[in-house]
Amino acid sequence: MEILWLLDQKNWIERYEVQDYRQWESGFYYRLRIQFKNQTVLFVKEYVDETERVYSFHWQNQNNDLITRWDNAPHHPNILTFPHHKHTLEGIFTNSDITLPEVLEVIRQQINPTSE
Repeated sequence: MEILWLLDQKNWIERYEVQDYRQWESGFYYRLRIQFKNQTVLFVKEYVDETERVYSFHWQNQNNDLITRWDNAPHHPNILTFPHHKHTLEGIFTNSDITLPEVLEVIRQQINPTSE
C-alpha cells in the first residue's frame, strides 16, 4: 500500500497502526492511527470507489483535544466549499478537497518545519 510507504519515510512520525483495510475491484477503505513524535495523533478514514470519496482526517493533541479535522461529511451546506471543510477550535471553515499526503504536510509544517 503506497500510503504505508509514505508513512515509513517520515522521521517525525513515531508510529502508525492500520486499524482496518479493505480493497475490492473498484475501490478501497482504510483506517489508520498515526502518532507523531510530539505525541499528537491523526485518525484517518478514507473510502474510495468509482463514484465516491469520503474522508476524515482528525488531528488531536495528547489530551484528546481537537487540533484540526478535515472532512467531507455533507453536514455543513452553508460552507462555500461544501462538502469539503475543516474544523478547528475556532469553528468550521472552507477547505478544498484534501488528501492524506497534503494533511501530513500541513501537520509537518506545524510540528517540525525543518524535517522532511
